[in-house]
Amino acid sequence: METLPSYAEDIYGGDSPSISMLSEVAAARKITIVGGSIPEKASGKVFNTCCVIGPDGQILAEHRKIDIPGDITLKESDTFTDVGRIGIGICHDIRFPELAMLYRSKGAHLICYPSAFNMSTGELLWDLMQKSRAVDNQLFVATCSPARDPNANSDYMIRGHSSLIGPFGEVLAAAGHEEATVIGGMDLSTIQSTRENLPLEMQSRGDLYRLVDVLVNDSMKSRSDLCREMPA
Repeated sequence: METLPSYAEDIYGGDSPSISMLSEVAAARKITIVGGSIPEKASGKVFNTCCVIGPDGQILAEHRKIDIPGDITLKESDTFTDVGRIGIGICHDIRFPELAMLYRSKGAHLICYPSAFNMSTGELLWDLMQKSRAVDNQLFVATCSPARDPNANSDYMIRGHSSLIGPFGEVLAAAGHEEATVIGGMDLSTIQSTRENLPLEMQSRGDLYRLVDVLVNDSMKSRSDLCREMPA
């Protein structure tokens, strides 16, 4: 984390090689890209940020990793991508079900989590949390992790194992710990059939507990504070 400022890019100021590269690829191939996460400098701060780039090369959505403590900034798009509506979380965000629940309530079909779990937490929790977020919200979850470099001069060893998980927790595609390209298909109709067969949203006890989405206007983006609210 201490090296992030030296690599930070100004995404909206035109000084972002990473976003420029992703935009060129997305526009050339007419695809949507969830661009992992990059250090972003904005308003005198540095954020761990993930951008979604549309087939026209423009930024559709931006998510800044939710820090503890820290700012929660979420720019949402009203536009469906070519793979439906996408929600974004970064690494540690996958541990918090409220964020995934918020995305479901806003019509997300897929939640993407660019992540870099290490060997210990990855072995215990990586697969479990992917499946939990998918099953709890009856949607698709995709994760993308860096490949493991056994020769890296670092105490932090990446586990890898990027995956695509279906609404029933089924593994639709998965990589190992080495560098690889994995292709997995999503049938969005399975979301509807899964929810019809097991209508969790209808069975949820909104009289006892509910998710509250609090939006506070910002000069450029909206801020989403997630909390549980218990009735008086």
